[in-house]
Amino acid sequence: MELRVLKYFVETARQESITRAANTLHISQPTLSRQLKDLEDELGVRLFNRTNYAIRLTEEGIRFRLRAEDIIAMADSTLNEFTGKDQTIAGDIRIGSAEAEAMRLCGQTMKELSGTYPDIHFHLYSGDTEMLKEKLDSGFLDFLLIAEEPDLTRYQSISLPLTDQWGLIMKDTDELAAKKSIRKEDLINLPLIISRQALHQDLINLFGSDAHRLKIAADYDLAHNASLLVQEGFGYLLAFNHIADLSEETHLVFRPVSPSLFTRSHLIYRKYQIFSPAAEVFLETFRNLPVFSEETES
Repeated sequence: MELRVLKYFVETARQESITRAANTLHISQPTLSRQLKDLEDELGVRLFNRTNYAIRLTEEGIRFRLRAEDIIAMADSTLNEFTGKDQTIAGDIRIGSAEAEAMRLCGQTMKELSGTYPDIHFHLYSGDTEMLKEKLDSGFLDFLLIAEEPDLTRYQSISLPLTDQWGLIMKDTDELAAKKSIRKEDLINLPLIISRQALHQDLINLFGSDAHRLKIAADYDLAHNASLLVQEGFGYLLAFNHIADLSEETHLVFRPVSPSLFTRSHLIYRKYQIFSPAAEVFLETFRNLPVFSEETES
């Protein structure tokens, strides 16, 4: 499987047309069609559904496109790393992240580096933690920020001095909004909206044997979309305190769960990982942020 063919495949998927893709790639249509057919034969799956008007990705094609784009991005990043001028630190840093307050520390690091190393470019990826771990394991991501305990058999980890508090986000007119905190018992019969990660991982840790009694009305990947459901009166968002816009215009409020529940974040990376110069300077700068020395002193 050649990198060139992967680029042919990705461009065809974008264009949804052999003709347009061939023109963009500056190759003939028969050559492109043959390369794509050879790729399907090599993989043993059909990647495209072909019609008289367009070609569309199959389910297998959609999955393969995600892998192909990751491989192409990694190849481009590696090329940039080794073809930089002189010893200038430059290139791409790819950071995956759960929605957590600790992203502020990444922001502080990026700001500090931007003045000294203007040729470092940052790429942020959000989504389901398990999906992001796959990208980290494959080498596509340099770092991953997670809001859960790390697997220390697979990853190096930096425990971060910021925690996220669990609570309920609801309309300010809801009767529960009059409470200063929400007991776990209050949640049992509520239509809850939670992240997909929490659905599969956090509920047992948070609620133990009572987790099965919770009524899950919906799960989500993007907190903003979930908060819009709450604004429209569909359910209650069980999430971190900073996850949604709680400005006066949204008419949403946050009430912490009682007894208090907190989750600590960690920055993880692969064990024995060989970093690019850009990733090395990011990690060093991150470790030396003032917040870490402040925590040590306290």
